Amino acid sequence: MELLRKNTDGHMRVHQHKQIEYLTFPLLEDAGMVRHLFSTRLGGVSKGIYASMNLSYTRGDDKEAVDENFRRIAEIFDTVPEKIVCSKQTHTTNVRLVTEDDCGKGVVYPADYDDVDGLVTDVPGIVLCTSYADCVPLYFIDQKHKAIGLGHSGWKGTVNRMGEKMLKTMQDAFGTAPEDVIAAIGPSICKDCYEVGEDVAEMFRQCFLQEWKTLLSEGREDGKYQLDLWEANKRVLLGAGILESHLAVTDLCTCCNSKYLFSHRASKGKRGNLGAFIQLRIS
Repeated sequence: MELLRKNTDGHMRVHQHKQIEYLTFPLLEDAGMVRHLFSTRLGGVSKGIYASMNLSYTRGDDKEAVDENFRRIAEIFDTVPEKIVCSKQTHTTNVRLVTEDDCGKGVVYPADYDDVDGLVTDVPGIVLCTSYADCVPLYFIDQKHKAIGLGHSGWKGTVNRMGEKMLKTMQDAFGTAPEDVIAAIGPSICKDCYEVGEDVAEMFRQCFLQEWKTLLSEGREDGKYQLDLWEANKRVLLGAGILESHLAVTDLCTCCNSKYLFSHRASKGKRGNLGAFIQLRIS
């Protein structure tokens, strides 16, 4: 399938594993410490509006199909679903420190936590997972302290600086310094596709002060604006101390590529979920 790519520095690689097609960032791969991926719609067993690699149990898909989809993803990491830990997202900036006790939660076992949009761990072998269908995935690797993180950042997470909260949690838990972190902003809705109203625009003006002028442009209708979540999250991460050479920004919009990636806007809500995954390698 031919993909519509944007002009960014984060050209993502396409990989095949049996039936599955998935995406990775060269910058994260080259760190040599992790396995990671961002799923596509291809390679699962779900049907209809969920076809085929749906990774959500809460949108109406058959549980058995989602179980098999997670099993196939786990195989790419040479592991089993019992080693995956999922977020329980509600557009907060809450971050959970994941331990061995959390393994399987959100996939094999019910999650015993709520309102968790970010996950961090320093335990090798655990696979962190967060869910998407237009919102922004944030990947983190602390090279010095051998720790990883995933954050879910929609417009609410972005205006509340989810990336900064992720780094603060990693600093408190592992001693992470931003200059030691390699990060990536994953596939999500681009500025051309993301129209918001005056209420959201005003929140970004208040949060980003002078910077908002580069994040917002006039929409197609009066009182509407095009919002650049990629650039907003990039500014949050750079402002928190991540080096620009350590940050990759995706070149793939979920909405522009809605046959390849689930998009809430393109499907008008009739869709499954994509997944961002990261695992600290077992040395």
